[in-house]
Formats: sequence, C-alpha cells, structure tokens
Amino acid sequence: MRPRKPARKPAAAKAAAKGKAPTRPKKAMKLRSSALTLALAIPLAWAAASTAPNAFATPKQYEGTVTRVIDGDTFYLNSVETRIRLWGLDAPERSEKGGNAATRALREIAHGQRVTCKEIDIDRYDRIVGQCFLNDGRDVTALMIESGKAREYVRYSGGYYSSR
Repeated sequence: MRPRKPARKPAAAKAAAKGKAPTRPKKAMKLRSSALTLALAIPLAWAAASTAPNAFATPKQYEGTVTRVIDGDTFYLNSVETRIRLWGLDAPERSEKGGNAATRALREIAHGQRVTCKEIDIDRYDRIVGQCFLNDGRDVTALMIESGKAREYVRYSGGYYSSR
C-alpha cells in the first residue's frame, strides 16, 4: 500500500510560512471584482435611462402638406426639413423595375395633400420613419399596398397591414 500524500496547505498558510502577506483566493477576487462592476454599472445605467426619451411618451407627430415625392416610400412635408419614410412599406427604388410606377402612385395619393405622420423611428439615413395618414384618416402605406405598386415590409411592420 502506498503512503498518503500530506494534505496541501492553504495559500494563506504557505504565504505566512514564507513571511509574505496572505493573498486572497482567485474566486474571492472574481466575486469582489464582479460586485464592484455591478455597483458601478447600476448607477450608470440609471443615469442613462433617466436621460433617454421616455418609452411611454406619446410619439412625435408631424403635420403638413406633401411638397415633394422622392420615390414610392419617401416624401417631404412643407413643415419638416427631414424626409419622411413610410413605415412598413417596401417600394422599388426609382432605378429599379416598377420604381417609376411606385413613385407616380405615391404622388397621386399624397402630393399636395395634408398628412399627419406619427414618428416610429429615425433610420440610418436620418429620415423620419412614420405611419402617415391623409386628412380623411386613410393610411398612406395601406393605400400604396392596395395600389399594387408596393408591398408591406413585414420585417419592420410585423404583419400589421396583412393582418387587417
């Protein structure tokens, strides 16, 4: 039978034997640094949330007359400098097949009309992405889909128009 190995001394005992200050075990260090990180992260997150726009605030609304149609899903209002991109609509670009027809359709529906747009987002091109309605309450995106010149952009709309 083999003789047993002597039990290992704890790190603190080894350090004391060598005349050094004891060190903390690695697990305790990890816990301490995690707690410190968490203690710093919570106030920072709280401060960021307090300066962020309220998620429950009413969305911005823009009203005006459509002065210029860029393509089948983008136009300008006279009261807003930024372009408005219709939310939930996928229209071909003017250079693509069907693009000119989509632009003409949006021009017929909205150009010169007074519309109200509810801001949904700001896209990567700094356009206001909005759900827009004519004065009589009709949804411009729904009208474009019904015209057959554009289709629903389900990736963003989540099927809002196809479920109606």
